[in-house]
Amino acid sequence: MNTFNIFTLFPEMFTALDYGVIGIAKSKGIICINTINIRDFSKNKHKKVDDYPYGGGFGMLMTCQPVFDAIKSLPKAHTIYMSPKGKVLTQKRAMELSNFEKINILCGHYEGIDQRIIDSLIDEEISCGDYVVTGGEIPAMLLVDSISRLIKGVLPQPESYTDESHQDNLLESYQYTRPEEYNGLMVPKILLSGHHKNISEFRLAQSIYLTYVKRPDLLEHRKINKTEYKIFTIYYPELKDDIIKFVE
Repeated sequence: MNTFNIFTLFPEMFTALDYGVIGIAKSKGIICINTINIRDFSKNKHKKVDDYPYGGGFGMLMTCQPVFDAIKSLPKAHTIYMSPKGKVLTQKRAMELSNFEKINILCGHYEGIDQRIIDSLIDEEISCGDYVVTGGEIPAMLLVDSISRLIKGVLPQPESYTDESHQDNLLESYQYTRPEEYNGLMVPKILLSGHHKNISEFRLAQSIYLTYVKRPDLLEHRKINKTEYKIFTIYYPELKDDIIKFVE
């Protein structure tokens, strides 16, 4: 069983993970999600967990004592702090983290946390994007979801996560379902052909196209091999000169 221990001031928010695929995985005992209320560990008579920053500045910071005591109340595990200063979460990192049996996730609040918490207890900081939200709870849910769906038994078929956006640094191709025609809009004929090789090549070409148009930055790292380039030019000949700079 893979276990997530989430340290938060708002444990009730994580009931969102009781639904859908993640909720089913919890009920089957494939994953375990524990929420630990940091406020329960405060030694302040009013259960206060924040204070003003030294040196002045806007807002409040979460203090050391309740966070230290909360995290140290459990056996040591790989500990992540959800932070806009962290490395942006990628599919590759989610896959790597799916191999950890136990992960601690700390959700910050207010204007952040005392740096000594990070220096002493945190193994890595992760961001869910280049933007700021009011707390670490929603980013923590995104992290748990992205990791959990990669754990064996959570999704019904491995293909569900091996053929999707970002899995190979390419965006997923367009998807269609029944009916074949709706309001004059047709499903591409090749998807109805039953020719698996042609369908696979069509989807690959479309994935490269969508990545080039929407996220060309991904191609800087992923690159395109000569065979893929040849397939791509069959379906998008007008872009053969534009995309050749990404061919290795």
